[in-house]
Amino acid sequence: MVEKKISQLTPKEILEKEFKTSLKGYNQDEVDKFLDIVIKDYELFQKRIDLLESENAKLKLETDKLSQQQPRQVAPTVGNTNYDILKRLSNLEKHVFGNKLFD
Repeated sequence: MVEKKISQLTPKEILEKEFKTSLKGYNQDEVDKFLDIVIKDYELFQKRIDLLESENAKLKLETDKLSQQQPRQVAPTVGNTNYDILKRLSNLEKHVFGNKLFD
């Protein structure tokens, strides 16, 4: 399966991101805790996407198999169908009326 990148960042990139500090910078612990939450979300989203893509692929294969198992119905030609109907009708008349029709 070809991996598709859905987001701009990976959990690893978030984890390894370094921020510059300044005199009035953010609290490093708060940033780290927030980034941990973001990383967990990314991992969960990626797992869910992988699961759904896998399920989708399985369903496509199953659909292909089922469509191949069903016999292809070919429309009968009109001439043969009419001939068959007339032949059955004739046989039915012979059975019901016997030889009276031909007397």
